Amino acid sequence: MRALVLENDFGIDNLKLKERDVPKAGPGQVVLKMKAGSLNFRDLATVSYGGNPQLLPFVPLSDGCGEVVEVGEGVTRLQKGDRVAPSFFQGWQSGGPVAENLGPTALGSPIDGCAQEYMVLSAEGMSKAPSNLSDEEVACLPCAGLTAWRALVVEGSLKAGDTVLVLGTGGVSIFALQFAKAMGARVIVTSSSDEKIERAKKLGADDAINYKEKPDWEMEARRLTGGRGVDHIVEVGGADTFPRSSAAARVGGHIAVIGILSGLTRDVNVAAIFSQNLKISGITVGSRTHFEEMSRAVVQNDIHPVIDKRFPLAQAQEAFRLMQSASHFGKIVLDI
Repeated sequence: MRALVLENDFGIDNLKLKERDVPKAGPGQVVLKMKAGSLNFRDLATVSYGGNPQLLPFVPLSDGCGEVVEVGEGVTRLQKGDRVAPSFFQGWQSGGPVAENLGPTALGSPIDGCAQEYMVLSAEGMSKAPSNLSDEEVACLPCAGLTAWRALVVEGSLKAGDTVLVLGTGGVSIFALQFAKAMGARVIVTSSSDEKIERAKKLGADDAINYKEKPDWEMEARRLTGGRGVDHIVEVGGADTFPRSSAAARVGGHIAVIGILSGLTRDVNVAAIFSQNLKISGITVGSRTHFEEMSRAVVQNDIHPVIDKRFPLAQAQEAFRLMQSASHFGKIVLDI
């Protein structure tokens, strides 16, 4: 079988297709024939910027969709022919996050990820795919979709009539827009591209802010809410945008901190956080139970992930460079 492998050093140029043996299912495991995968910023960071060299070699991609082709001894929750999405955190089935269920169990490093034709995983580390979606659409859900769902619904307790501010038009932000509209919320989107703004409005965005034209976008967000501020902010920007998000939020508002696009660290205005009684949630995807709750909403509302571009597995380097350019709208998919 073919597998996309980062073998000797970090960097997009070092991604190579390699031949590996098709795995076998042990007790409690299933073998998946992978159909599609999708890229997240986390995949780009893991491949490009590196980490612990001792993790090399590894297969990237945290998101995927596959078909169960072999079932190991003792497996009862899945059977051959089931279409499934592996969980990003293989060890997090339910409940709140705990250390042993997070980093050590993540797909796409340290556990080999979805950019391979076959993979073997615990049957507990995956969920049946929503029936209304294609393989490529399912592959967009486990990280970006679930991150947006947990940010707004699980941690944010989103309700109809709330106002949601999403930063940019990447995978998480577009899912947040779709989920928020399905639940009757008002959505404000930011972008530096008028073309992307128009596409977001076609998906249901109520208002938009071009942050190149209005660099003080937090003030525009407050103006659009009559000076009150927004209820929920999907904060994917990181260190440079967090202060503006704090200023855009209403008293008692919720900021879901997800991304690191603009950096990791910066001085924080603690006074703004406590004086406005802000709720700050750090979001690292979610559990299998969260995924299955989200899947029911996806089917009930017939929500379809927005795919910007598809690439064959052999053109994975090109797909990663598109992610690096940040010019995409929605998700980038690899057909496996």
